[in-house]
Amino acid sequence: MPSFASVLYQQGKQPMARFVLWGLYCEDALEKRVPFRDEHLARLQRLKDDGTLITLGPTEGSTHVFGVFESESESSVRALLEADVYWREGIWTRLDIYSWIQAF
Repeated sequence: MPSFASVLYQQGKQPMARFVLWGLYCEDALEKRVPFRDEHLARLQRLKDDGTLITLGPTEGSTHVFGVFESESESSVRALLEADVYWREGIWTRLDIYSWIQAF
C-alpha cells in the first residue's frame, strides 16, 4: 500500500510537515482559562477541521500542553499559536515547537 506522502507526490502535491508543540501553562491555569475557554476551543476545532491541528491537550495536572500540527513551517505554527487567546491572555507561558518525523 502506498504511503500518504507518495500519493500526494503522485498527485503533484507536497505533503505538509509535522510539528510538535510542548508548552507551559501559567499557575492556576484551570481557573484563569475559564473566560477564554470557549473561544480557544472553537478556534482549535476550526484548525482540526481544516487539517492543521492533529491533536492538542494538557498533561495531567494541566502544567504542560502537547500538540501535533501539520503546516508549511515552524513559523506558521508559531504564528497560529501566538494568535490563540490562551497565548494572548497568558494562559500559555511558553511554546516550544519542534519539527517532527513520524516513524509510525
